[in-house]
Amino acid sequence: MRNLKEKILRNLRKSRKKRKTFIFRIVLILLVLSIFYAIYMYQLAPPGPAQNEFERVKSDYILMLFQCAVGSIVIFLPSRVERHFGIDIPDIMEIMYFIFLFCAIYLGEVRNFYFKVPYWDLILHSFSAAMLGALGFILVNFLNDMNRPEIHLSPFFVALFAFCFAVTCGVVWEIYEFLADGILGTNMQKFIEADGTVLIGREALRDTMEDIIVDAVSALAVTALGYIHLRNEIRRHRKSEASLNSN
Repeated sequence: MRNLKEKILRNLRKSRKKRKTFIFRIVLILLVLSIFYAIYMYQLAPPGPAQNEFERVKSDYILMLFQCAVGSIVIFLPSRVERHFGIDIPDIMEIMYFIFLFCAIYLGEVRNFYFKVPYWDLILHSFSAAMLGALGFILVNFLNDMNRPEIHLSPFFVALFAFCFAVTCGVVWEIYEFLADGILGTNMQKFIEADGTVLIGREALRDTMEDIIVDAVSALAVTALGYIHLRNEIRRHRKSEASLNSN
């Protein structure tokens, strides 16, 4: 019976590995092809500003080219982290990461979902914050499992670290958008409307602050669930130890 369970688990792991590799290759191919597409369309696009929200100008294709190039590099990040630091990132987390790159870069930038689909940006921020919160738990568990030095962290600290990790990554992303807009002349932070109007004051900050708030709320929800799960696990472990000691 035990051998049968181990065989089933091995087959499941192999199936997830194949699925992960397939998704990785598809996303990478789409990103690389989109680089050539952006270069070609840049030659044909008008200099701007856009006449409507769906028209692409040269600055849009510069952003598309930059995003696809960055995506083609960071898609290898999970495998590099696993090899360099010896961290075993669950296959489902890597698959979610690849899907996020597909949704954020290919669908968002190349297929223009940021303008075609309402709240696409906020949906992606919710998804990424939840994913990063879960990754924060994985990193802390990795530290807890190390024997040098031996570390035992409370569920609250684990949840706090995961929350801060997710929100910090969200803030770093907003810094990246700000720098890209300033250096490349893009509009990642949506401070320019479709008709070319430059927003000022509070309205200019709205997109950035909405993204950070969504990141924080989504990360808080995931880390709160993780905290409850860890606390219950510790309670069950203590009860089982107390039962064994009493016997």
